[in-house]
Amino acid sequence: MYTMNNSLRLMVEKWISPSSTMPARVARFGRMSSNRLRYVCVEALRPAGPLELYFFLHNDGKWRVFPPDIARPVMGVSSVSS
Repeated sequence: MYTMNNSLRLMVEKWISPSSTMPARVARFGRMSSNRLRYVCVEALRPAGPLELYFFLHNDGKWRVFPPDIARPVMGVSSVSS
């Protein structure tokens, strides 16, 4: 489930680019109420103001900046042979 190519640390470095003068910190974390998947909110203080990004852990073990799709009911038509 854990892949080094898509660790949370690498995603934070990619999207926020923290540095010693502008560090990033985990502001919140938990599980989404709809599907119990994990999320982490990372905050960085910028000269223009605070920046917060949410990262979501998907079923494939990768962290992404968008939430996973929710499972929706699906209708299908099966062919009936006579």
